[in-house]
Amino acid sequence: MKNLTQLNELSEHQKVLLSMLKDFDAVCEKHGIRYMLFAGTALGAVRHSGFIPWDDDADVILMRADYEKFFECAAKDFDAEKYYVQREYGAHWPMQFSKLRLNNTACIEKYHPKDPELHQGIYIDIFPCDNLSDNKAVRKLQFLASKIVIAKALYARGYETDSFAKKCFMQLCRPLPLEPFKRICIRRKDSSSYMVHSFFAASKSYEKSIFPREWFEKTMRVPFEDADFPVSCQCSELLTKLYGDYERIPPPEERRCKEHAAILDTERSYTEYLDEQRKMKIDVYTRSIR
Repeated sequence: MKNLTQLNELSEHQKVLLSMLKDFDAVCEKHGIRYMLFAGTALGAVRHSGFIPWDDDADVILMRADYEKFFECAAKDFDAEKYYVQREYGAHWPMQFSKLRLNNTACIEKYHPKDPELHQGIYIDIFPCDNLSDNKAVRKLQFLASKIVIAKALYARGYETDSFAKKCFMQLCRPLPLEPFKRICIRRKDSSSYMVHSFFAASKSYEKSIFPREWFEKTMRVPFEDADFPVSCQCSELLTKLYGDYERIPPPEERRCKEHAAILDTERSYTEYLDEQRKMKIDVYTRSIR
């Protein structure tokens, strides 16, 4: 088993992620699909010319039209023996964003439901960015709808939290129908001035979840490890909004990986760990005897 906290193993993980990003980029370039690195991956590109050394994931974001176009092309362009495309709102993946998964690897996350049908290979997070109304009241409604959609997804995923308020909100949202709130979130009209990254609505404030449209309309390619990938032409403004003084490198005691995965393996399939759980009655999420 690969230990995510060991720097050399994390680097092996990042090598796999880099290869996946190259394949993702090739498909987007082939079909004229506009995307950009986002969040910590964009921060790594700008500040480190690659991955943040202690980061353990890769994030990309696409405007809704490009997001849908990507998945139309992905079914034809990605080798099904190598990759698995995990779409949002699926029977086994209830979240509102998608993942590109690498077969024959393991990235078993702490808060996944213990679902043997859920693909749990190493992944790239693929986020959609949706249109927001220019009307502030309607924007607030869209923001609330995003929170409801996310709360329902987290409940379905088996998410656990110590926050009493979050527990109550998830319980309140659980019986609500999903489709009306999805329609509110995915606003097709594309002439508005603002965009929303819906997933950020779960953990960020209203102000940190919305962005001016122009920040997503033009990209520039920047060095990233031994490759180059696109970031927003206004990446400085975007990163400042997300992280404040993003150029400041945190002191060593703050350089901690979020450790998304309970189990990370670049060489063995997640199915082997799940088989081990079934045969040996070991909880692979905690490594404890059940």
